[in-house]
Amino acid sequence: MNLSIERARSRKPITLLTVIGVLLLPAIIGGILVAALQNPTERLDTMTAAIVNLDEPVTIDDQYTPLGRQLAAGLVEGSDDMDSNLMWVISNEKDAATGLADGDYQAVITIPSEFSAAATSAGQKISSGSGTPEQATIQVTTPDDGLVADDLITSQIASVAASSMGTMLSEATMENVLVGFTTIGDQIGEAATGADELANGARSAADGAAELPDGATKLADGAGQLGAGASELASGLGTIASGTRDAATGASALGSGLTDGAAALEASGLVPEQLLAAANGAQQATAGVKTGVDELSVGMTELLAACAGREADPVCAGLQHMVDDMPQLQGGAGAASQAAAGTATGLSALNTQATTTIAGQLRSAGEGAAGLAGGLYQLASGVDQSAAGASALSTGATGLSDGATALADGATELASGLDDLAGGNKELAGGLHQATEQLPSFSDEESTSLASVIADPVSSNAQANTIFGPTAIPLLAAVVLWFGGLASFIVMRAHTARTLTSRRPSAGLALRAFWPAAAIGAAQGLLVALIVQIVASYDAATWWAFAGTAVVAGVAFAAVNQALVAVFGGAGRWVSALVGVVAVATGLISTVPGWLSSIGAALPTAPAFTGLIAANGSAVAGLIVWGVLSLVVTTIAVALRRTTSAKAVLATA
Repeated sequence: MNLSIERARSRKPITLLTVIGVLLLPAIIGGILVAALQNPTERLDTMTAAIVNLDEPVTIDDQYTPLGRQLAAGLVEGSDDMDSNLMWVISNEKDAATGLADGDYQAVITIPSEFSAAATSAGQKISSGSGTPEQATIQVTTPDDGLVADDLITSQIASVAASSMGTMLSEATMENVLVGFTTIGDQIGEAATGADELANGARSAADGAAELPDGATKLADGAGQLGAGASELASGLGTIASGTRDAATGASALGSGLTDGAAALEASGLVPEQLLAAANGAQQATAGVKTGVDELSVGMTELLAACAGREADPVCAGLQHMVDDMPQLQGGAGAASQAAAGTATGLSALNTQATTTIAGQLRSAGEGAAGLAGGLYQLASGVDQSAAGASALSTGATGLSDGATALADGATELASGLDDLAGGNKELAGGLHQATEQLPSFSDEESTSLASVIADPVSSNAQANTIFGPTAIPLLAAVVLWFGGLASFIVMRAHTARTLTSRRPSAGLALRAFWPAAAIGAAQGLLVALIVQIVASYDAATWWAFAGTAVVAGVAFAAVNQALVAVFGGAGRWVSALVGVVAVATGLISTVPGWLSSIGAALPTAPAFTGLIAANGSAVAGLIVWGVLSLVVTTIAVALRRTTSAKAVLATA
């Protein structure tokens, strides 16, 4: 069935089948694109991807940790957020490369050998302070001839899986850190308690040290007095030793004299006058010695009394030994005195006794005097030793006094230092208590919950169920309607071939060529809206707004394409195709160059795209303006076509 619509570049009229084809073209193209690109996650099982796990598990705290195996299991298991999952195949490097090359696999996920070590390196650094933290990575490989979105889908799935594992590891690490906060707080609390106890102990020690100076001062005074007494004792003992030595000398001389007298008596046989005088002198001398020995015994007894409580002292021990020997010495001195007195008293009788008896007695007395001299010499030596010991005692007591004085001074400083120590420990305990109060403490449940939030602090409710997001359908609808308008004027003329000879006004001729394309454009808009409703299931209000905008866009696009062909002829169709390409390019992504984005915003597809996303009165108004202006341009182009030269007319004839 032929229609009264002129076909472009032909004199044959357009058939109904051609009109139906032009009418259905946008609906078919739009339906195919929407069906292919809408909700691709529902059909992920049509893609096959290989997993090559080269990971070498690690052992942490005696626990086997195969993170590569866990990641592979997570990829195979899939996510509850996805309607379907890829068909995963556990493979090796050779098989994966072969499958990728021959098209069996659309992607290969390679887990490197150091994956577990790198993924756990941060936790190891925190727990033990050893090692260098590294970021674990996985490699996603797609074939060079892979489809456009395959790389995007596989990379996104692998990224989500790796991110989920990273979140899991971060949760475990943060949970250990938070538990560590609690442990540190408890330990600081124990340290604070210990600091309190140390401060109390230091305070008690300071109080005790404060009492030391007084005792040390008293000790110094006593030691000073002991030193003075020991010095006096040494001096007295020196005097005694000197007197004892003199007495020993006299006793020695007496012994010699008695022995000599005995010899002379034996030689003379009579007692001479000189002997009587010597006997009287001996009586006096022995009496003096006895008196001196008795006085010495009394003096030594008094000195021994001064050693009370110091019996272990060598001086005092020697003095005690001398006192113990004094009775023997006193006995010898008394015997000598008595012998001398008997000699003097019995001198007369001696003169009458036998020379031998007298001489024997004299010799005995001489021997006793000599023995007395030896004892006195020994006594003098012992007294010298006692004097030296007393002198050493005096020196030691003086040193003890000086040391006790220094001890008193040191004890004063010690008390001050201990007091400062107690104050410092008190401040330390206060700071530790404050740190314990300020340091957070968490239960196991709180640590787990908080670690989960810290590891993944920001979440998004964005869903990637479509390949290009919620604006994909409006973009595809606008583009297919634009190319539908272009298809109309690939088939139909922008104005009648009889423009030059027709008597109709130029506006009438423009509208006559426009209305079939406008009707087709409106029908195309309605059909595209119906196809979209089948796929997207809009609510009634949203669909009516979408359908109305699509109908207006179909009509406006018909007017714009008519104007392009009317002005530029066949080149106008190329311009229209470029407009469609720019519309697709600027509608897919926001990162296009600024100049291209500005061109896209100025095209007639821009208000259609905006209005199809959401009901927008200004967008519809913009489409109407584009339609009206296009009709005006077409009318002007028709008017210009109706003007020609005589030469052109003759050439046509």
